[in-house]
This record gives sequence, C-alpha cells and structure tokens, in this order.
Amino acid sequence: MNARNRRSAAAIVLALLLLLIAPRFLERGTLNDLWSIAFAIVLASAWNILGGFAGQISIGYSAFLGIGAYTTALLSLKGVGPYWTLPLGALLGAAFSYVVGLPTFRLRGPYFTIATIGVSEAVRVYAAGVSYTGGSSGLRMPPGTFDFGRDYAAMMILAAAVVLLSLWIRSSPFGKALFAIRQDIDAAEALGIHSTRVKLVAHAVSAAIVALAGGLFAINFQYISPGSVFDFRLSLSIVLMPIVGGIGTVAGPILGAIIFSYLQIKLLSTPALRDSYLFLYGGLLMVVMLFEPRGLVGAWQRLQGLVRPPMRKAMPRA
Repeated sequence: MNARNRRSAAAIVLALLLLLIAPRFLERGTLNDLWSIAFAIVLASAWNILGGFAGQISIGYSAFLGIGAYTTALLSLKGVGPYWTLPLGALLGAAFSYVVGLPTFRLRGPYFTIATIGVSEAVRVYAAGVSYTGGSSGLRMPPGTFDFGRDYAAMMILAAAVVLLSLWIRSSPFGKALFAIRQDIDAAEALGIHSTRVKLVAHAVSAAIVALAGGLFAINFQYISPGSVFDFRLSLSIVLMPIVGGIGTVAGPILGAIIFSYLQIKLLSTPALRDSYLFLYGGLLMVVMLFEPRGLVGAWQRLQGLVRPPMRKAMPRA
C-alpha cells in the first residue's frame, strides 16, 4: 500500500472512531440518519467492486440484499441469534451470485444488465409467492432482538471495512485485473487474465457484502417484505449512487451515497415529496452524465486542474 492509500486508510479509521463515539453526543434522530448514510455507502461501495472496477453494470443487487435479510429473519425466528446469522447470509449471497454470474457473464453490455434485472425480479416474485417468507406480508423479527446501539456500531464498522477493502482492491493485482477487464476484456484475456473467474470473484465479494447489509437491515428495522428488500428501485438506487459520485473510484460511491441519503431523508420527511427523491436524483444523474461522465469526483479533479498552477518546465542545462 502506497503512502496515499495509507493516509486514506488512516482517515477512514479516524472517521470510524469518531462515528463510534457519536452516540455519546448526538440525538437518536441524527444517529438514524448516520445509519442510513452508512448503509448506502456499504451498498454503493460493494456494487462498485464489480460495476465500477470491472465495468459490469448489474441492476439486480436487491436480490442479494433480500437474501441476507430473509436469512437473518428466518433463522432468528427459529431461535438463532441475529448476529450469528450474518455469516450464513453472506455465504448464501455469494453462492447465489455464482449461480447468477456463471451464465450471465457470458453476456456483454446491455444484455448482461437486462439479464440481472430479470433475475432480481424473478427472486422478488418468488419471495412474494411462497409461504415460508410470509408472502407479500413479510416477516417480523422476534421480540428482544433490537438493540440500536449495537446495530449502529455494526453498520459503521461494516461501512469502514468495505471502504478499506475497496481501497485495497484498487491497488492490488486483483484490482488491476478488474480495471483491465473494464478497459478491454478481449485484450485482458489475451494477456492471460481469466475474465470470467475474476468477475465471478468480484461478484461474490460484492454480493456477500450486500447480503451482510441486508441482515443488518432486518435487525435494525425489525420487519422485511419482498417489496422492501427486493424492490427494483433499490437496485436502481445502488447503481445511481456510484455513477453520480464517480464510478470506479473509492471516494465516488461515498460521495454519491451521502448525497442520495441526504435527499432521501429530507424528502421522505415531507409527505408531499416522498416519492420525488428518485426524480431529483435522476435529474442530478443526467446533469452529471452530460457535463462530467466521471461523476462528481471527476468534476472535482477537473476543478483542481484549473486552479492548480501549471508546473514550470525545467530549463535546459547549458
């Protein structure tokens, strides 16, 4: 890890420590908002491992969130401690990603994206039609499984861990293989990169993280339903956040998640505007794509290039 990455990692750890002591000073409403922002950062950063680094645009990540949430809810109702269910939920999410990825990664471009939408919708319809998931009515967590202080700390730690993982992947040989696939998959394979295997690993890692977040979602909200965890709008939101912030970067998903969460929190508190946050965020997406396809991070880098004075050329020696 180079010096820049070490500084970034130190900043992430410091931010985590500050967030973990925040409950001593902040009110519950603000802590709920911080939980929602951290949740969005986890989803956006996890998706970015496949969609940003490897360029594989999947709009079906709500399926992994739902798998994690339902694993936690179903096992908790059987008497298993909620936090003990999280590893199994992550494992099931990774396994399902392999089942989905093995055939769909043979497709490229919009065909892959359309296939992921179909898989996600199929999972939602199945979950709403079987009895053990509670059908469309959903499931409630058993009494006594809610502890906001513990849930808050768990989500903050997960968010910091995912960002640190993204930072490490970006500079690792695995990350370089993902970027090579994004640039030119045929050239990457000619260089000896097994593109399908690399994409499957990235898909499994990101799916496991999203499934973990789904389990924490079930623990925190104490109720889940197919409409809440398998929602297509949720899959779309997961994609929009890193695109607006800066796809393929570490900071981009964080910035996009913060903006998206802020808009959602503020607009949901206004009854007349509850369903308008996606409209406004979609408008922001169009502005970004028209004027700066690299997202807000790219816009910031361009601004720095305009402000920073040009380097003087060295005078030739006599």
